Amino acid sequence: MATTDGRHSVQGNPTPDIAAGRTASRPVDHVWALARISIGWIFLWAFLDKTFGWGFATAAERAWINGGSPTTGFLKGTGENALGGFFSGLAGQAWVDWLFMAGLLGVGLALILGIGMRLAAVAGGLMLLLMWAAELPLANNPFMDDHIVYTIVLAGLALANAGDTLGLGRWWGSTALVHRLPILK
Repeated sequence: MATTDGRHSVQGNPTPDIAAGRTASRPVDHVWALARISIGWIFLWAFLDKTFGWGFATAAERAWINGGSPTTGFLKGTGENALGGFFSGLAGQAWVDWLFMAGLLGVGLALILGIGMRLAAVAGGLMLLLMWAAELPLANNPFMDDHIVYTIVLAGLALANAGDTLGLGRWWGSTALVHRLPILK
């Protein structure tokens, strides 16, 4: 039997959380929540390292706050790839840098907080698919790599309402803004 939000207990019966007036979370909900927070951290960390140049993937002298371009290193390296001419032409353009960094920050925060899961899944998936396309042809597999896997997981996170467990998704979904603009759920 399904609950009002489509969840089932392990035995197939809803597990009510009487005090909260909703269905209690299940172990699988916590797995989705941990996946959500982990991928959110990957996006947020990329934003922080590229912004401040903490020496992991970005040296301090190439940090965005020091005048570096967060897209130049990756996109300039795609010149020999199938779509390299297109992607290397975008490298270092201010609008591309700003859009990329806003995407990293927005998707990272949304996933970590558990809000805006639909929009985060679409935006994050699009970013990942563009990075995948920039690397074609892939060196180790004809088509599959971590970008595709993360995109699939992002879709699963949104479909599973993963922001409701260990996140602010349930509250966020009840706001007037989200009721007016459901894509923000």
